Amino acid sequence: MPKNVVISGGTSGMGRATALERLDRGDTVTVIGSSPSTLPSHPNLHTIQADLSSIAEVERVVTHLSRHYDAIDALALFANRPSPHRRETPDGLEYTFALYYLSRYLLSHRLAPLLDAAPHPVIVNVAGVGTTAGRIHWDDPQLTRGYGQIRAQLQAGRANDLLGVDFATRSSSKARYLLYHPGFTRSGVDNHPSPVVRASLKLLGKLFARPVTASAKPIVEWIDHPPPDPLTAIDRGKKLDLSLTTLAPTDAARLASYTESLLSRL
Repeated sequence: MPKNVVISGGTSGMGRATALERLDRGDTVTVIGSSPSTLPSHPNLHTIQADLSSIAEVERVVTHLSRHYDAIDALALFANRPSPHRRETPDGLEYTFALYYLSRYLLSHRLAPLLDAAPHPVIVNVAGVGTTAGRIHWDDPQLTRGYGQIRAQLQAGRANDLLGVDFATRSSSKARYLLYHPGFTRSGVDNHPSPVVRASLKLLGKLFARPVTASAKPIVEWIDHPPPDPLTAIDRGKKLDLSLTTLAPTDAARLASYTESLLSRL
């Protein structure tokens, strides 16, 4: 049966591959991206151009989807763009934190009513679950001191791990939450701002990375067959034990509290 699928960061890489495959299966697919879509024209494809690092833009997307759909079967979260230098969003937030983590927090929670209206809803959050490097810098989550691109990416990755834990623990939504780390994939290597790093990533991608379609394939299948548990974590094909320290419920609750306080001030 055709489904309604929403994909953030769906104009390139794995998001784009997931969109194309689900369109081939007869789904209605809405792609959200900061750049104009390069996807081929399709009667069941809808695109929303939005800067998801902006809270107002995320809320605009949620309002649009709420007006146009009665239910959403799957929400796939890919949006991320590394920033070599610290920069702030219009909301005064560190860019990576806002785009890579906060947009996914907002979309997960704001779209929960539409997900709950579907028979078997699923949220797939594509980040780095299973990776233990990086942490939440509780004393400075906005990285005002000692910013580094990798530091920011790792913190946001760990924040997404905790987002999944908190959503499954505290949310009353029936949506299944799936944290997925595909491993090194030939996805996004053309988006790095540094030409030197971009060239290196492209070379490494040709030699060692998985094809985009291979990394996206499990997501395509999970949309049809969501895992039975409220939370599932998959790292490069391996199901993880949820007792990992990076999935600690106490840290998840702490991050959720910080996030809700942040949003209330903004």
